[in-house]
Amino acid sequence: MSSNILTKLKILETLYLQGQTNDAIEKTLDKIIKQELAICQQKNAELEADIKKFEQEYQMSSAEFYQRFHAGELGDDIDFVEWNAFYQMWQELQKQIKLLQSTEN
Repeated sequence: MSSNILTKLKILETLYLQGQTNDAIEKTLDKIIKQELAICQQKNAELEADIKKFEQEYQMSSAEFYQRFHAGELGDDIDFVEWNAFYQMWQELQKQIKLLQSTEN
């Protein structure tokens, strides 16, 4: 994250804590979060499609694969390395989606 962006966010946080907020800021932040959520959901769909191909080819769930791969049971075939990377990216994306969705309540 750019330090410039972080500085701007801290300024907004300070203003908010001082009671200096308005509808425009809230609406803008809502729009940014919705846009980020849409981007994450698109990436999620793409990753799930990639992951599903591996699950079908190797006839196992990604959770089972991940456990077995990290236990050293499957070797280091390029498919497994790629599947592992996709699955880890998918797991991180789930956290981001959950965080972004937490603002909807």
